[in-house]
Amino acid sequence: MLAQERYEFIIETLNRDSVVKVSKLIKELNVSIETIRRDLEHLEKEGILERVYGGAIPKKVSVDKLSFQKREEEFKQEKIEIANTAIRYINEDESIALNDSTTNVEIAKLIKKRFNKLTVITNSLAITTELANSQGIKVILAGGLLNSKECAFYGEFAKEILRNFIVDKAFIGVGGVSLSRGITDHDFHTVEIQRLLMEISKEAIILADSSKIEHVSLTKISEIENVSFIITDSNVDKNIIEKYLKSGIEIIKK
Repeated sequence: MLAQERYEFIIETLNRDSVVKVSKLIKELNVSIETIRRDLEHLEKEGILERVYGGAIPKKVSVDKLSFQKREEEFKQEKIEIANTAIRYINEDESIALNDSTTNVEIAKLIKKRFNKLTVITNSLAITTELANSQGIKVILAGGLLNSKECAFYGEFAKEILRNFIVDKAFIGVGGVSLSRGITDHDFHTVEIQRLLMEISKEAIILADSSKIEHVSLTKISEIENVSFIITDSNVDKNIIEKYLKSGIEIIKK
């Protein structure tokens, strides 16, 4: 059995049982203990699992979420780089959706400089404020219950507004991207908006800096196969890009 086939078997077992045991893998895969240890070490380096005594468990997910203001400063240059890549996929006179991510705020800053006619739908108060005085940029705010910590609107009112539209492209900042676990984020209310933006868009484009690639957050948004492509920064490992491409998922960087 090839190494890639063993990796896939281990990941499938992990997803199903939430644990894999070295002794059982040796028997089921008919390989040596050294081979299994190397396989688990490789998958741990890939961020898929965490080795424990006698086997492995899924990598622990992150449950923490910084405030909007703190996230604005975290990985600032990477977000600017992603925004400069993402702007290339926006065309004059299109309709786009931007969720309440700090990376999308950077996209909004570029939009007001580069476009004369565009429709932007968002649940973000920060993005709305950024575009408020931009001539030719039509902004539709999905208002609802304001979360002042996140500078964004959530809840049924916001979702009901979004359901009225079909946009050309949605640019969705997320908390985690994983081949085995899909697209994830920290907070259920945030995830509700992200899922809905994927539903109403012709193209769903995921924005994730390199620290979020092969990282798993608490709440699942979607299977990774449902996205059009992923935009990240130039710090992403080239081996990860190759791995995603082999799985049919395109990752674009600067």
